[in-house]
Amino acid sequence: MSLSAQEAQEQGIKLFGQKEYEAAARLFQQAQELYTAEGKPDMAAEMMVNAALVHRALGEHQPALDLMQQALVVFQEASDALRAAKVLGNMGGVYSALGDKERAYNCYRQAADVFHELGEKKLYGETLLAMSQLQMKEGKIGIAAATYEAGLSEIGELTPSQRLLKGLIGIRNRLTGTKSD
Repeated sequence: MSLSAQEAQEQGIKLFGQKEYEAAARLFQQAQELYTAEGKPDMAAEMMVNAALVHRALGEHQPALDLMQQALVVFQEASDALRAAKVLGNMGGVYSALGDKERAYNCYRQAADVFHELGEKKLYGETLLAMSQLQMKEGKIGIAAATYEAGLSEIGELTPSQRLLKGLIGIRNRLTGTKSD
């Protein structure tokens, strides 16, 4: 029995979550081909992104970037700003892993701007958190802390460690007389 594009996609996502990366990649490739045959280039591009995330998880950065760049073009040509911004955010993560801080920051900045424009508070906040990690690696502690604080203020559901950090930032702000958003 052959799978539909959606079934292949769903099984690939499940296997990816179980860290069965090679099997997930095969299913994403199958789903991509089926979506292409169905005339759904946006969904085929989404499968490229999923396959790219498999490559990223395996530390295969260049194949991940190649697939993400192809998908980005599809989303940009379709004027799908949200999915294009998600790809840019993922590309920022790959560039960061490669140590290319300038490209990583550029991708994160573009993604953050679009998320902000679209009112995607959670994605905007998560992107700011990723940017703050990059700033921290560069030794820009003050800027990183401010970016992290701004990111936390945008995210609705915080993890326990994020809640703790937000509380510590609040204490610091009260002690220093600094206002927080």
